[in-house]
Amino acid sequence: MPHRSRQDVHPADATGPLPTEKEAIHALRRPRPGRGKNFITEVLLPSLFSRKQGTKNKPIFPKLEKGQVCITWIGHASFLIQTPEHNILVDPNWANWMLVIRRLKHAGFEIDDLPDIDLVLITHAHFDHLNRRSLRKIAARQPIVVPSGVSNLVHDLGFEKVHEMNWWDTWTFRGLSITFTPAKHWGARVLHDSHRGYGGYVIRYGERSVFHCGDTAYFDEFKQIGARLKPEIVLMPIGAYENPSQRDVHIGPEQAVCAFRELQGQTMIPMHFGTYRLSFEPLHEPAQRLLTAAAREGVSQRIKFLVEGMPQTF
Repeated sequence: MPHRSRQDVHPADATGPLPTEKEAIHALRRPRPGRGKNFITEVLLPSLFSRKQGTKNKPIFPKLEKGQVCITWIGHASFLIQTPEHNILVDPNWANWMLVIRRLKHAGFEIDDLPDIDLVLITHAHFDHLNRRSLRKIAARQPIVVPSGVSNLVHDLGFEKVHEMNWWDTWTFRGLSITFTPAKHWGARVLHDSHRGYGGYVIRYGERSVFHCGDTAYFDEFKQIGARLKPEIVLMPIGAYENPSQRDVHIGPEQAVCAFRELQGQTMIPMHFGTYRLSFEPLHEPAQRLLTAAAREGVSQRIKFLVEGMPQTF
């Protein structure tokens, strides 16, 4: 599969007119010169000596009124999503290390500061999304939802029920409607572990909806998800697009704007950047490029960056 890398010229550095959306997407699909980088010497080793950034907050979770939702970014792809009746965790991960990859930004708050959790959602089995140590601390006889083929990784952690889902399955839980959506990624926990599913979740509460995309590259099904589910708030990954494997498995900032428009979302909350350095691009680059792309496409007012550990009511 051809590598879809980032643009050869950063939009902010261009001297001519900014590219159109179609031109930007096409550029992302061209092979990028300079292959042969060394992940160990250029990313991994420097990360070991980098000072950890960010601060830990003591969150004050608001009392929500009917129709409100509150979203707190914990870091990376981890979120606490609250309604007046539910506390939902998606991909909770407080790990300082993922094998040899070090966390470079503090989690927004300590795991002990969580409210009582009613439901946990896991998008796929990768170590940065399914962290068993974090899940063991969270488990308190509540249900956990995982993709098909992932239940054996969590069944011994203390959850009351493990519910597996396939793409387009919908499950109801205490007034919530949860739909598991397609993604363009892979779900293996270890090498040759090909049976595990992966995807995202649209969580619907009354008239409100939140879509956690999971890990994904850009793909045509964003249009189908938008047409079928019309998610309001989109938690969109924007980082890890210069991955060492050169596989097309993570969406870049310009593609994220395109996908957001195809989803017909009202608010985009960027995620999956700035916490772990999983690929060659600098930690700050995804956010900068997203702002440039959003301005070009006229959606800047719909991009909402969250600060880790600071609850935001919508």
